[in-house]
Amino acid sequence: MKSNDTVRERLKSVVELDALRRRLKAARDSKKVTVRVCMTGCRAKGADKVAAALRHEVSNFRLKDKVDIVETGCHGFCSMAPVMVVEPFGYLYCKVTPEDMHEIARTTLKTGEVIERLCYEDPFTGARIPLNKDIPFYKNQKKIVLRNCGIIDPTQIEQYIERDGYAALGMLLSQGVKPDKVVEMVKKSGLRGRGGAGFPTGIKWQLAHDQPSTPKYLVCNADEGDPGAFMDRAVLEGDPHSVIEGMVVGAYAMGASLGYVYCRAEYPIAVRHVQMAIQQAEQCGLLGDNILGSEFSFHIKLKEGAGAFVCGEETALMASIEGERGMPRPRPPFPIQSGLWGQPTCINNVETLANIAPIITRGPEWYADMGTETSKGTKIFALAGAINNTGLVEVPMGITLREIIFEVGGGILENKRFKAAQTGGPSGGVIPADYIDLPIDYDSLAKVGAIMGSGGLIVLDQGNCIVDIAKFFLNFTCNESCGKCTPCRIGLTRMLEILIKISRGEGVPEDLDTLETMARVIKDAALCGLGQTAPNPVLTSLKHFREEYEAHIVDKKCPSLKCKALITYSIDQELCRMCGICSKSCPTGAITGQVKKKGQEGIPFHIIEETCNKCGMCYSVCPFGSVALA
Repeated sequence: MKSNDTVRERLKSVVELDALRRRLKAARDSKKVTVRVCMTGCRAKGADKVAAALRHEVSNFRLKDKVDIVETGCHGFCSMAPVMVVEPFGYLYCKVTPEDMHEIARTTLKTGEVIERLCYEDPFTGARIPLNKDIPFYKNQKKIVLRNCGIIDPTQIEQYIERDGYAALGMLLSQGVKPDKVVEMVKKSGLRGRGGAGFPTGIKWQLAHDQPSTPKYLVCNADEGDPGAFMDRAVLEGDPHSVIEGMVVGAYAMGASLGYVYCRAEYPIAVRHVQMAIQQAEQCGLLGDNILGSEFSFHIKLKEGAGAFVCGEETALMASIEGERGMPRPRPPFPIQSGLWGQPTCINNVETLANIAPIITRGPEWYADMGTETSKGTKIFALAGAINNTGLVEVPMGITLREIIFEVGGGILENKRFKAAQTGGPSGGVIPADYIDLPIDYDSLAKVGAIMGSGGLIVLDQGNCIVDIAKFFLNFTCNESCGKCTPCRIGLTRMLEILIKISRGEGVPEDLDTLETMARVIKDAALCGLGQTAPNPVLTSLKHFREEYEAHIVDKKCPSLKCKALITYSIDQELCRMCGICSKSCPTGAITGQVKKKGQEGIPFHIIEETCNKCGMCYSVCPFGSVALA
């Protein structure tokens, strides 16, 4: 990404901000071809090399005056990475390589012709779909929070301003909208916190606004730690100013003078982009003292977290900002009453804050018209697991699980059977296939024992073991527990020990009742949200998949053939070609037989079960499929 060395003039009024926006729009050359290359998540697949090769080819073909290359944030389509969009044609090219750049420059950038082999291939029909807007993954989305991700260069504030960035702030200041009116607008929109709990944002802002004590603080919680979740990361990497503007509007509404963005240090690109966004906003007079020449002042500091999952909990997060060990404390008092350094503190999630500017500029009624009766707007999900189209999606609240998985997500990998979806990460629950038509909103998920959470959605197929999934998430929360309270520190560990027993075939029927009892006690007695929600994956999986637990205990079998200790390996004597590959790969010498050589009879290979350590090497290396699992 580019360095932040541009000299920017401080804007002294809303009039100057609007004038700058008009100049930026007027300067846009509509005749130029623009290539938008994902340079955040796609970096893992070599996007940096792709961008370098593209710049080289553009120079070679003398297209510098005709082509703009924009290094953007996440386009969302992670399974197709690296991706790029070529405008004004609307072509989406998938899984591009540096070697493809010569053809793209020669064919598309020079003549506008599409290169079909680089276009998305529909997994059901095999047809190539050139246009970004026609691909089901994008076609069924509605982007509000992700409105600029994949479109603008997140390191350039001018590109955000050009797309009506900071217009919400300018509207409030130029029209003299009172803070309590801003609070009412957010309340009327129906926006609920996107960090997991779903508390109404407007009510939280009202409580902060009504606190008489000063100073007041506003904190952006970007300590995203759920396995498989990357919603906040993508927003901060691809459109950090949307969060900054949301914070400035929030501070205006509640009377806060200082804000913090608490972002985990494992997100280096997000950290860098947020820091750059803060500096640029300060340079332009959109942050700091006397914003846009008004009497309103607000400053933001960036605080890097050390990666403790528990610091996503509000009170632990505040302790970390104050320089203490990130451990939760009992509530009340709530942060709104007594937060950072004992002062009123409002804490909002990244996605929540990125919704604010559109609500102000387009009106709360517009936002409230989307979603369901109690869950308004859109929600970002990180699709992962056994699904064709993994990535980041933003869909209207109330969309069904079926629509997300089979329309946006492109269906299950290898056309396997859909088994369940796990939502809400380690704090969430398992939703079985029986609820495939369940609307995704706060209340519907709660009815089946799951939660929205921050937006992780892991799709499971018939090859996933529910006991193994529950064990995975419980192991995560055990490792991330701060250890302050006994129910979490000891209770979760005992639950994990029982799950390990069951996965090894050592469980007894009474273990299931013990798991349920312990889970409910921990939910009631744990100090913070980590411990209170950690049993959810176990409770929901027991509720919907009890027979799978019983198979592990009674039959000593794992129906999904995932639990290593319960798998039996054998070699089909009729299919064995006596090549000996399995025997050579076996680390314990558990496979006997004789290789068939020219002119000699061989002996089919056989696995000695007592010696087998169930590593699975024989199954992996056999070229003839003669090794069977049971």
